[in-house]
Amino acid sequence: MKSLEIEVFSCRSDNYGVLVHDPETGLTVSIDAPEEKPIVDAAERRGWSISHIFTTHHHTDHVEANLALKARFGLEIIGPINEAVAIPGLDRSVEDGDELMFGEHPVRVIETPGHTAGHICFHFSEDKLLFAADTLFALGCGRLFERPAADMWHSLQKLAVLPDETAIYFGHEYTLSNVRFALTIDPDNEVLQRRAAQIEEMRAEGRFTIPTMMGLEKETNPFLRAKDPLIRRNLIMEGKTNEEVFAEIRKRKDNF
Repeated sequence: MKSLEIEVFSCRSDNYGVLVHDPETGLTVSIDAPEEKPIVDAAERRGWSISHIFTTHHHTDHVEANLALKARFGLEIIGPINEAVAIPGLDRSVEDGDELMFGEHPVRVIETPGHTAGHICFHFSEDKLLFAADTLFALGCGRLFERPAADMWHSLQKLAVLPDETAIYFGHEYTLSNVRFALTIDPDNEVLQRRAAQIEEMRAEGRFTIPTMMGLEKETNPFLRAKDPLIRRNLIMEGKTNEEVFAEIRKRKDNF
């Protein structure tokens, strides 16, 4: 089986657009649809015709181009059952644990409420790819608009059990702000310090920070590390629950 091909590009002010292409079947999926023109331009640049949109959640900056792309390509839109009424053009709703087939590539649906009530991620299990949208970022996680911190913490734990070599594609370029914040609560983490220097250089040169790797996130992303004793000590929260520590980290990032 041939490897999937992935095209990443900028949309809107800070969204990432992602196309995933199966060279064996010719299928191409757009992960969300933040903006029509950059998505169409990317497809034309690669000579691909988009067959699907995998929608992660209902926010406008992830679904704005759904109907335009559907009219252009006649594609199928698949998205979360718990946000079905808010997904423009939705053809098929899916829920936690469902498995799709993208050509011969299995795709597992992981429900990750927190940023929104019905947010889902798409895990290409055999390809070790996770499309996490606004649940898990490089060194960050999504703001909590529709569910409490405890729900997001448990959602992130569902992702953290994936293999370390899983490549994570996320929805926005927030990495520089995220790493600067991470250093405020985990300043002695040498892996994080080295990563911060790399990210500063990458962004200064205009390079993307996508994808990241699950193993690296588990070492450096404070939102995955509420159990870490050093972070707990720095926050003066040694006796608190993981959910309480996570909530404090999220609150601090909101005000960073």
